[in-house]
Amino acid sequence: MNLENTKAQMRKGVLEYCILSILAKNDAYASDIINELKDARMIVVEGTMYPLLTRQKNAGLLSYRWEESQQGPPRKYYTLTEKGKEFLGELDKSWEDLITAVNSINRNRSRSKS
Repeated sequence: MNLENTKAQMRKGVLEYCILSILAKNDAYASDIINELKDARMIVVEGTMYPLLTRQKNAGLLSYRWEESQQGPPRKYYTLTEKGKEFLGELDKSWEDLITAVNSINRNRSRSKS
């Protein structure tokens, strides 16, 4: 089994959640989202980001607006919709449940080795 492939799959699994979490703080341009993900060591490329943003927009979780840029063409800024905020709240609960379950399994694994 390829470790890097497994790690990439784990990152992909939480990427949509991370995007919503970033947008819950502030509206953002796609490059800003990518930079914040990279700063958090969540490796992502534009070819992955734009389809995710489009899917979330089509699901009603995000909306966007165009803003003029002083350095080039207008920029598309994404914002979380009310539906997106509710969805993120549910993901927050699921994330906490998942962390608790994984930590429980890991604690049990550690105990069984002793």
